[in-house]
Amino acid sequence: MGTVISVVNQKGGVAKTTTAVNLAAAIGQKNKKVLLVDLDPQGNATSGIGMSKKELKYTTYDVIMGEVRPAEAIVSSGCKNVWVLPATQTLAEGELRLAAFENKTLQLKKAILQVKDDYDIIIIDCLPSLGVLALNGLSACDRIIIPMQCEPYSLEGVAELLATVKRVKSSTNKGLQVMGIVFTMLDKRLTVNREVMEHIKQNFPPDTIFKTEIPRNVKISEAPSHGEPITYYDPASKGAEAYRKLAAEVLKRAVTAEKML
Repeated sequence: MGTVISVVNQKGGVAKTTTAVNLAAAIGQKNKKVLLVDLDPQGNATSGIGMSKKELKYTTYDVIMGEVRPAEAIVSSGCKNVWVLPATQTLAEGELRLAAFENKTLQLKKAILQVKDDYDIIIIDCLPSLGVLALNGLSACDRIIIPMQCEPYSLEGVAELLATVKRVKSSTNKGLQVMGIVFTMLDKRLTVNREVMEHIKQNFPPDTIFKTEIPRNVKISEAPSHGEPITYYDPASKGAEAYRKLAAEVLKRAVTAEKML
């Protein structure tokens, strides 16, 4: 049974989707079967891994609405060992329609349980929100990864997110745990980056912060426009090396998570 990981931060622009896509690709290259679930109506994870939205028959929307089985919507990506449950703008309608569902935050969990045994790792790219779709992502996963840009407003966002995690644990997902905070778009030459990073390290247990740090890297920024994860677009770049290291760290923590489930 695979470990389900939601990559989540309600603050936009923190490399959340970039982290979800690049982690999926890097873990796939380590000979693990990965399912990338796009839970963001923007569909950036779908396009970022090289899929054309125009050619999709079914999407995450159809699955969480209960109109098709997940296996019908999952498609193979061009990346080794990576499959995708894709999303388009239609998913935005899900936020409204789910309000009428009795178990509105458990629709994705029910779907993932149908395919969980087929993958080593399932990565959910959550939208930058704490609405009903994001709560589906939190309810469906075993662990969360929090990408964090080292800027002052990020501190407030993490505090709010952790409060939401606590509420989800007490209601729909008692086993939910934080796998780790990963610093993204990091430039240690900037005083503010160093100060915020140090503040987080002082206020969170060491085992909740990934050792791997993702640097600000132009190649990482370029890769999505080419529809390729960084480990495919420029495998020799510093960004690619960082995500390979993060993938190894995530897999190590996933083994621990499985033992705890």
